[in-house]
Amino acid sequence: MLLPIIMAGGTGSRLWPLSRELYPKQFLRLHGTLSMLQETVIRLGGLDVHEPLVICNEEHRFLAAEQLRQIDQLSHNIILEPFGRNTAPAIALAALSSLANGDDPVLLVLAADHVIEDTPAFHRAITLALPYATAGKLVTFGIVPTGPETGYGYIQRGETLDTGGAGVHKVYRFVEKPDAATAKGYISSGEYYWNSGMFMFQATEYLKELGKFRPDILAACEKAIETPEPDVEQDFIRVQKAAFLACPDESVDYAVMEKTDEAIVVPLDAGWNDVGSWSALWEVNQKDENHNALTGDIFLHNASNCYINTDEKLVAAVGVDNLVIVNTKDAVLVIDKSQVQDVKKVVEYLKNNTRSEFRRHRESYRPWGRCDVVVNEARFNVNRITVKPGGMFSLQIHHHRAEHWVVLSGTGRVTLEDKSYLITENQSTFIPIGLVHMLENPGKIPLELLEIQSGSYLGEDDIIRIKDHYGLF
Repeated sequence: MLLPIIMAGGTGSRLWPLSRELYPKQFLRLHGTLSMLQETVIRLGGLDVHEPLVICNEEHRFLAAEQLRQIDQLSHNIILEPFGRNTAPAIALAALSSLANGDDPVLLVLAADHVIEDTPAFHRAITLALPYATAGKLVTFGIVPTGPETGYGYIQRGETLDTGGAGVHKVYRFVEKPDAATAKGYISSGEYYWNSGMFMFQATEYLKELGKFRPDILAACEKAIETPEPDVEQDFIRVQKAAFLACPDESVDYAVMEKTDEAIVVPLDAGWNDVGSWSALWEVNQKDENHNALTGDIFLHNASNCYINTDEKLVAAVGVDNLVIVNTKDAVLVIDKSQVQDVKKVVEYLKNNTRSEFRRHRESYRPWGRCDVVVNEARFNVNRITVKPGGMFSLQIHHHRAEHWVVLSGTGRVTLEDKSYLITENQSTFIPIGLVHMLENPGKIPLELLEIQSGSYLGEDDIIRIKDHYGLF
């Protein structure tokens, strides 16, 4: 059986303001009915595969766990990277982890944020690649190009390996993103594919080749995985931080695929798109008769070729063409579709000015639920809080603020010093400054409440946690 390795790291800043550092694009529903991570897992249905092994950043662990739980794919199968070290170390951690029970599985390495329209064609390419991977080859999937794209790296094919005309070749070389003229030459030659960043190989074969060309990466990953950090949450595989910190940052292409003699390329023509920009997202989404791709409450008049996505507010667009308009609770992006690569200018501005809109949305997700900051003032905040069934705050105390909780729906159990009591719809409670307190949802439905914070200082560092249930601190 294949073991899918799903790479779910990265920040996806080119899709700001929807994709942000704490909620990147792989966890968003951008194409289809599920998040991109969930779509990647569901796409494997019908193949003979193990439950996937997901690799993500420490900060995204609860997002990944919750999304896997929603599709019944969560089973201590998330590797947490304490620091980003690129794809070669990430795959090494997955390969080493997969060998722990004595097996030597064939790994199918996928990105969590790609769109693949034709699932049967995707399955056929995997089936075609499997015997080559089982025989010790390192397979990469080359996307059959639809035009001279300058935003992708390319793979030039070499000697033909199959006799049935399926198009399996040795890899002759990998090349960087070309300029427009070079890309046209690649396409006209018929010898090049787009580099998809998807791979298939046996775990031991990858580690052998990594050890041959980058023994420093292999050594650091072996040390990091052999002495894992303790996991109080039971859903995660935590690597040893100090060892992994010493690991070099390197992509699998540079570390292994460009150097090995065992690389082969299998063509993939399945409606692939890496959704690396707003224009790419416009391309893959359904459009109206005027070629507008629309999500949310939108009024249009004399508008064409636009991508418009709105969170809550009505967006009205009149007499416009070729625009991207994205509206979230705390930011609006308006940009010409031909200049979407300059979204990075916005992100750079936000980072340089330490603006929270780069890192987080107004609504943030926590292990116990979510929090939407409705009002944010110097001396008071109003938050709309949702606590999922079984969720609970840490046992905590504040030195500078008081809190007033008003229940909108559901039932909460409040702990205040040595007392514990229930509050339900239309009831409220007051948490004075300096008292130990906690809130939990003992019910079967979400607990919705308004939290009014007031005081001289409302910073997160005024939360003094006495006991935490999620291993956060």
